[in-house]
Amino acid sequence: MIDIDELDEKFSIEGELGFAELENELVFVTVSNKLGDADICLYGGQITSFRPRSSMDLLWMSPDSFFEEGKAIRGGIPVCFPWFGPHKTDPEKPQHGFARLMYWDVFGTATKPSGETVVKLRLNSSEETKELWPYDFCAELTITVGLTLVVSLNVTNTSDEPFEYGCALHSYFGLSALDNLSIEGLQGRSYFNQLTGEYGIQEEEPLQIHEPLTRHYLNTESQVIIEDHVFNRRIRAEKSGSKVTTVWNPGEDACARMDDLPEDAYETFVCVEATNAFDYPVSLAPGESYETSVIIGLEDKLY
Repeated sequence: MIDIDELDEKFSIEGELGFAELENELVFVTVSNKLGDADICLYGGQITSFRPRSSMDLLWMSPDSFFEEGKAIRGGIPVCFPWFGPHKTDPEKPQHGFARLMYWDVFGTATKPSGETVVKLRLNSSEETKELWPYDFCAELTITVGLTLVVSLNVTNTSDEPFEYGCALHSYFGLSALDNLSIEGLQGRSYFNQLTGEYGIQEEEPLQIHEPLTRHYLNTESQVIIEDHVFNRRIRAEKSGSKVTTVWNPGEDACARMDDLPEDAYETFVCVEATNAFDYPVSLAPGESYETSVIIGLEDKLY
């Protein structure tokens, strides 16, 4: 059981960072500084809200999301690790790995001179993780909340043998409506269409979505712009340490089959994810580390 009083004593920052049970007794880190606000659930290490100051939330959360142990939270930025999608050999193992289904420990908080707030979370290998994946590791999540949201997943191989892993920072972005969306920055990029099993090259710029879409853009580190002309905003999503950009919207039929999504939810979000998977997994020798990061913010407030 998580002791909120102990967390507050060790890590709270007066007037800026605290801890609270926000959903079904799950404990969250709550951040509010002069630049922005964020909520981070310790279950899954999952950011569920990010609001730059004087702006609406950039992230999307399903109103039907489960907030209970053993089930993934739908929305925000789930952490997929140590595999992306279904397990390659055992479909009984959890989709997108186990990191989003476990509690992360807080090991640091700080205020930067610029006014940004830093939260550091950690997930270590355990008997529980080794039942699903046989390696020793240390995964650290550093979250910086300001006018931008910076999320970095750093994985260290603490085993005595090399391993390979996949991951994603699976960001959900809120929309006024799917028809009002355009995504810039992917023209000319090759992709794998998971729904058809075919490869293609995006010819149009920008990308607009009018049907179910699961595209994995390969060998790209490009930033993208997620524009919604009704919300009158352009969200810039940058990344590093990721060779695959995944764009996903389930469409009407698949959405209706998901019990943690309203039937019309597909109209109100799109996922643009920093991914390491397919031909671009991460390989680590003993003692090596690797970091995957995203930077999310409104275009006119990034610099």
